[in-house]
Amino acid sequence: MSRYLIVGSGYRSEFYARISVKYPKLFEAMFLCRSQEKADAMMGRTGVKAVTSKEEAVLFKPDFVVVVVDLAHIADVTMEWAQMGYPVLAETPMGNSLDKLLKIWELHEAGAKIVCCEQYHRYPVMADGFRYINEGLIGTPISLYLSLAHKHHGISLIRRLLMTFDETYSLHAVQLEKNVVSTDSRAGAILDGSMEKEQRDIVNIEFSSGKTAIYDFASLQYRSYIRTRHLILRGDRGEWNDRFISYVGEDNLPKRVYLMPEIPAAYSALDTQDLRDLRKSWSPELYLDQQQDEFAIASILMDMEDYIGGGKEPYPLSEALDDAYFGILRIQAVENPWQEIKAQKMPWNAVK
Repeated sequence: MSRYLIVGSGYRSEFYARISVKYPKLFEAMFLCRSQEKADAMMGRTGVKAVTSKEEAVLFKPDFVVVVVDLAHIADVTMEWAQMGYPVLAETPMGNSLDKLLKIWELHEAGAKIVCCEQYHRYPVMADGFRYINEGLIGTPISLYLSLAHKHHGISLIRRLLMTFDETYSLHAVQLEKNVVSTDSRAGAILDGSMEKEQRDIVNIEFSSGKTAIYDFASLQYRSYIRTRHLILRGDRGEWNDRFISYVGEDNLPKRVYLMPEIPAAYSALDTQDLRDLRKSWSPELYLDQQQDEFAIASILMDMEDYIGGGKEPYPLSEALDDAYFGILRIQAVENPWQEIKAQKMPWNAVK
C-alpha cells in the first residue's frame, strides 16, 4: 500500500482523495490544507482525513507528496517538499515561468525525485490508440489536428502522437472569442439558454523535422453538449480519426480498427464495474470521461512505488517541463497574433 499526502484543497485535489477511497487496499491519503475551514470541507466531501500543519502531515509518514495547488505556487511548493527529501508528484503544469522550470530541472539533476501527473495518454481509449501508433499501423506520423485537451495536456499528446520528442518548434497563433449557448457545467446541465464566452486558441505548430500540428481548443469543450472533441493524426499508411484507425495492411488492402478502452494487465487492480461498462459501450465520439481520468491518475499513483524504488519515471520530467514551456509560449503567441514564436532548446531536451 502507498501512502501519499495531498497538499492542496482545490477541485483537482479531490480526485486523489476519491482514488484512495475507491482503492483502499492500494492507497491511503491525507490532506494538508491552509485553514481548518478548508480541512473540514475536504473531510466532509471526501471522507479523507485533513490536517493544517506540516508537523501533523509529516507524522503521517507519506511515501510521496502530491502537490495540487494553483499554477502560481505549484513550482514553489513542489521544490519545497522535494528539498525536504520527499518524492513529489505534482499536478499539471509544473510551473508558469521558465526560471522556475529550470530550477525544478536543477533539483531533479541533483537527485530529487519529481514527477508530473500528466495522464491523458493513459486514458484507456487513448492508450489503445497509442498502442497501434507505436506498432506502426499508420506508418510514420506526419500531421495532426487536435481539439481534445488544453495547453500542456494538448502539447503532451501532440508530441507523443507525432513522435517529436526533443524537437524544437515554432508557433503561430490567434485567440478567438465568440458567444455560445451554455449547456453543461461542473454543477450539472444548463437549460436556460444563457450564453457564455467561447475563448478558443488556434495554434499552428511546425517541428524541426517538418511535422505539423494544429492545436484548436476552447475550455468549454470539457463540458458542453454542442462542442465535441476531436483528433485526426495522419501517417503515410493510415489515419487515426477519433475512435477509428484506418490503414493499409501488409496486403495493401484498406482496413479499419475501432478503439476500445482496454485496461492493461499491469493495472487490473484498478478495474471497476464502471470501466467494464464503458468497455461494453460503443460510440464514434472520442469521449474522455471522469472514470477514465481517475483510472489514468490512479495508474500513475501505482507507478510511483516502482519509481521511488529505482524504477523508471511514470512520466518523464523532461516532457513535463516541455509541456509547461509550451504553455508559456502559447501565451506569447496568442498575445502576438500570427507572429512567429520559436521554442528554444532547453537543458532537459538532451535527456531521453
